[in-house]
This record gives sequence, C-alpha cells and structure tokens, in this order.
Amino acid sequence: MRSRRKLRFRLIVSFALFGFGLSALFAFAALNIRSRVEDQLVTAALQQDVDQAVEQTHTDPSKPLGSQMMEAWMRSERTIYNMPMSWQNLDTGVHDIYEQGPDGKTRHYKLAVSRKYGLIGFIRYDVTREELGKQQLLFSVISAVFLFGLLSLVLGFWLSRKVLKPVSELARRLRDFRKSGKAEPLAPHFADDEVGELALALDEYSQRLTAMVERDREFNSDVSHELRTPLAVIASTTELLQGSPDLTDKLRERLKRIERASRQATELIEALLLLSRAERRGPTRGETTDVAKVASDVIESQRPQMRDKPLSVDLVVKQPVSVNAPASVLAVALTNLIGNAIKYTLEGSVTVEVGGDRIEVIDTGPGIKPEDAERLFQRGVRGEGAGGSGAGLGLAIVRRLCDLYGWDVSMRPRTDTNGAIASIVFS
Repeated sequence: MRSRRKLRFRLIVSFALFGFGLSALFAFAALNIRSRVEDQLVTAALQQDVDQAVEQTHTDPSKPLGSQMMEAWMRSERTIYNMPMSWQNLDTGVHDIYEQGPDGKTRHYKLAVSRKYGLIGFIRYDVTREELGKQQLLFSVISAVFLFGLLSLVLGFWLSRKVLKPVSELARRLRDFRKSGKAEPLAPHFADDEVGELALALDEYSQRLTAMVERDREFNSDVSHELRTPLAVIASTTELLQGSPDLTDKLRERLKRIERASRQATELIEALLLLSRAERRGPTRGETTDVAKVASDVIESQRPQMRDKPLSVDLVVKQPVSVNAPASVLAVALTNLIGNAIKYTLEGSVTVEVGGDRIEVIDTGPGIKPEDAERLFQRGVRGEGAGGSGAGLGLAIVRRLCDLYGWDVSMRPRTDTNGAIASIVFS
C-alpha cells in the first residue's frame, strides 16, 4: 500500500536534499580541482628546481643543494653513489614514491629526476604534510556540507510553512463551510495568485453545485407533492368503496389490494424523498416503530405474489424490536427483502424472524453465490433468475436507506440447505 505524504513534508525533504546535494557537489568539485592544481604546481616546481640544480652543479659544483622542505642529491652517470637502487633507472620527470621515513612510518614523496651534462639530479619532496592538510580540509568541507544541509532543512521548514499557509487557510475555510452548511465566496480572502485562482474555481464550482442541488430539491418536492395527491385520492376512494354494503368478497379483496398498493407507493415516495435530501428523520412525537408490526403488514401486502406456488410465509417474533425510524422507511426496506424472497422461492417456505437487534428473511429458494452477496446491493445488478422485469434498483435502495439510518444490511447463502438469508442489523 502506497504511503501518503503531506505536501509540506515533500517540500521540506526536496529542499533539504537539494541543498545537501548541491553543497556536496560543490565540495567534491572544490577538492578535486584543488588536488589537481596543487599536484600540477608541485610537479612543475620540482622539475624546475631539479633542472636548476643540475645547471648549478654543472656551472659551479661548490654551491650547496637542497632546503628545509626538499632534499637534493647530485651524481655523475659514471659514478655510483649510495642511492636507493629504485632511483637508478628513473627517467627525467617527477615520480611518486613511498619510502620509510626517519620515524619508521611509510611516507609519501615526490621525486624529481633530471639527466643532463652527464649528471643525474634528484630532489625529494615530502608530501605527507600536504596530505595531512588535505585530510583537515576534507573534514572541514564535510562539516560545511552537513551544516549547509541543516540550514537547507531549516529554510525548507520556513519556506514550506510560508508557501503553504494560503493553502491551509483555504482548507480551513472549506471545513468551516461544511460545519456551517453555508458556502461563502472564497476568492476575496486570497491574493491574485495560484491559490486565489483555485479559490475562484472553487467558488464557481460551488455556485454550479448549489444551483443543481436546489433544482433537484425543488423537483423532488414538486414530484412528491404531485404524486401524493392522486395517491391520497386513490386511498380515500378505496376506503369509501370498502364501506359499501353491496360489495362481493372478491371485489372487496381487490379493493384491499389497491389500498395496500397505494400505501406502498406513498411509503416509497417518502423514502425516496429522504434519500434525495440525505435527510435522516425519526417518527413523529418521539415514538418508535415496531419492527414486527411493519413486517406483518409487509407480509400481508406481498402474499398476492405467491399465486398458486406451494409456499408458506411465516413471521417469528423471538423478541420485540423497536427502531427510531419512520415506519415507511422500514416498510420499503422489508418490502424489497421479503418480496425478493417470495419472488425467487418456487416452493418451500419464507420465514421472517425478529429478535435481538435484527430482522432476518430466510427462504428456501435457489440461493446466492458467496461472491455475489455484496454485489447484489449495487445499483443495476440483478440476481440470477430474475427474469426480464425490474432494473436492479430494489436492493440498492435498501442499502442506501440502511446507510442513512446506520443499519447494516447483508445477504448470505444458507449453509444447511438451499436458500438465502437477508438480514438487517439495527445499531
């Protein structure tokens, strides 16, 4: 899993690495140039000195050679002196040699050789002291690199805080809008820069989004009002017709079906209106809804779906359960779950159990695959054997209603026999 880093952290690290890398590169270049230039100067000086010593010896052999820093020797090519054998065959030029010094330690020397006028001149220069100076310089440069890296880190902290302060202010104002529920213009509070341009774009987006939400709310309210009126007429008319003394039993049953259908449509409209507004509303006057009573009403309304199927639908109340939600919301959720169980179960039984903190709908239908249990609650997904009717929205609406009220809805296959178990856990 990729870790997420704050923008400020990334800016600080980038600035610190840039400062450290640039200082290290500069230090490396300075040390390298110094070493090369120093080596060239020492080599040229030694070669010049040994050439002058040979010229001096050729002109006036009585003058002394050498100095405090350099040792000089001179010999004839035909005469053997007490010289190291490794020096005898060296050509004219400057050579790096490593020999044991007076203190018994190996020391680094530069040996300049010049062959001229039958003479061979040697000048030996001890560069160990220079190497000690190089080590001290290297330590100083490394310390400077770390010091500049630390300064870059401090500067990165300061700059990141200053640069990102407008972004943090913009985020704070957006959070305040969410708390207050009212969006105010952002652009006037920021300078005419990139952050101000972002604030202006957010203002434009907020205006479009607010206008769209207002249009949706007005549309939902209008549709709800227009649909409730004819449904109220249907409900009142069926109620009046049921009071007629000359109705046959068959006609009276049909009127009850019409009444149940109009009530279900009214409940569905109310639930969809709550979803469109993302508004959680409880029962009026602080009352609670009896889950078993709503389940009983839903079962009776769904019995016509059984037709002539050898199917039984039973309600088992193990323990009374009440929820702080409108009966219409619970009825819509249970209508989908119980209606699906009756629809897909060709024979056997559908049992609705109420107890504890949940309600379960257990059927003996074809069941579901474990991998499809969660997918069935997605919009537009229909179970196997659903036929050609429906758009696969029922369980998606149930999931949204349960999320709105903090309930946990799920579906799983039965393990003892064929069938499925749909449950709503009230939290």
